[in-house]
Amino acid sequence: MALRLDDKFVKPFITDEEISAIAPEIEAAAASLRAKTGKGAEMLGWLDLPENYDKEEFARIKAAAEKIKKTCDVFIVIGIGGSYLGSRAVIEFLRSPRYNLLKKDTPDIYFSGCNISGSDLDELLAICEGRDVCINVISKSGTTTEPAVAFRYFRAWLENKYGKEGAKERIFVTTDKARGTLKSFSTDAGYETFVVPDDVGGRFSVLSAVGLLPIAVSGINLDELMSGAADAMTALSAGDVYTNDAYKYAALRNILYRKGKVTEILVGYEPYEQMFCEWWKQLYGESEGKDGKGLYPSSVIFSTDLHSLGQYVQSGLRTIFETVLSVETPDSEAKVPNDPANIDGLNFLSGMPMAEVNRTAMNGTLLAHVDGEVPNIVLRLAERSARALGYMIYFFELACAVSGYVLDVNPFDQPGVEAYKKNMFALLGKPGYEEMTAELRARL
Repeated sequence: MALRLDDKFVKPFITDEEISAIAPEIEAAAASLRAKTGKGAEMLGWLDLPENYDKEEFARIKAAAEKIKKTCDVFIVIGIGGSYLGSRAVIEFLRSPRYNLLKKDTPDIYFSGCNISGSDLDELLAICEGRDVCINVISKSGTTTEPAVAFRYFRAWLENKYGKEGAKERIFVTTDKARGTLKSFSTDAGYETFVVPDDVGGRFSVLSAVGLLPIAVSGINLDELMSGAADAMTALSAGDVYTNDAYKYAALRNILYRKGKVTEILVGYEPYEQMFCEWWKQLYGESEGKDGKGLYPSSVIFSTDLHSLGQYVQSGLRTIFETVLSVETPDSEAKVPNDPANIDGLNFLSGMPMAEVNRTAMNGTLLAHVDGEVPNIVLRLAERSARALGYMIYFFELACAVSGYVLDVNPFDQPGVEAYKKNMFALLGKPGYEEMTAELRARL
C-alpha cells in the first residue's frame, strides 16, 4: 500500500477496550456510506470517482492542458475553497512550492478569486503584462463573489489584449453541466467548459475536472494520480478498524476527541506539504465542524514551526493531538557539507544526507511530544509520486466521511459558510437583502 498508518505513538493514550467499543460505530458508518443511506448521500459521487469518471471529458482535459501549455506563459486559476485548494496542493506537493520559479516547459500558474484583495489582483495583472495568458474559472454557479469579481477583471484584460474572439480561445470554464449563470454565459460566449459534478462537493472535487485541468497544465501525470486513487478505492473498500487504515484513522481521532483532544494538528516535515495541509484543513473543517461538534483542524510544517508553535505543542494545553505525514523515500540526495573550521560544531554531521537529519528531527520530536502527553498518529507515505498522492487523497476523503458519520453530522454540507455571505450582501446593498441592511449596519 502507498500509505500506512503507524499507531505506535498513539497507543499509550488509547486502550484496546476503547478501540473495541468504537469499532461497531465505525463499521455502521462505513456500511451506511457504502449503501448510500446516510446524511448527504446525494453527494457521494467522489466515492467511486477514481474508476467511474467521465473518460471523454478526461481526454478533453488532457487536450486542453496541451493547448494551454503551447499558447500561454501564465495560467490563472480562478476559484475559492475546494475550487483551487486541491489543485494547488497537488501541484506544490509533486512539483514544488516554488513551481513558478522553476525552469520548465509548462506555464507559470497563479491562483486568484480566493480572496477579496484589490492589491492581489493588481499584482497578478502586473505579472501578466507582456505575457500570453490563459484562465480557468471554476465555479458551479458563477455567482460566488470572490471568483466572480476576479473573472470580471481577467476576462476584461484578455478581451482588451486579444479581442473577444481571441480571448474566447484562452478562457476555460469549469462549472455546472447544464444550469447556472456561468454555464449559460460560457455557452453563449463559446468557451470550452468542463463539469463540476452534481454529486461531488467542492472539497471532495480535486480528482474531477475541478482539480485535474490545472494539475495537467503543470505537467503532472493524471493517469498516475487517478490510478493511485483507484488503488486506495480498492484497498480500502472493506475491512474494519484493525485491517482498514482509513477506518482506523477515523476511529483513533474520534476516540481522542471524546477524551478531550479537540484540536488535530496535521504535521508535515517538508515545505511542499504545506498546501496539502491547507486542503486537508478545509476537507475536515468544513465536513465536521457543525452542530457544535468537530475537531478543529490545524497544521504545522516542522522543523520550521518547532521554533515557534513547538513550545505550545510541547507544553501548552493538553487538548491537542498530531497526525504526522512522513514521506518514507527521500527524493533529494543533498548532504551536509564539511566545514574545515567547524565554526558551528556540526562536523559530526558532515556527509550525512539531509533526509536522514530531517527524519531524526521527526523521530526526536515524536518522542518529545509523546513524553509531553501529546498523542501522535503517523501516516507513512511510500514516496513523493503522483500515484502515492492519489492514494493519500482518497484515504483522507474516505476517512473524513466515515468520521463525520460517527460524529452524527452531515459531512457533505456547509450551512455555516452561507452566514457571512448573507451579511456581506446585505451590507453591500445587494437587491433582495434590504430588510437585513439597516439592522446589520446598526450593529457595526
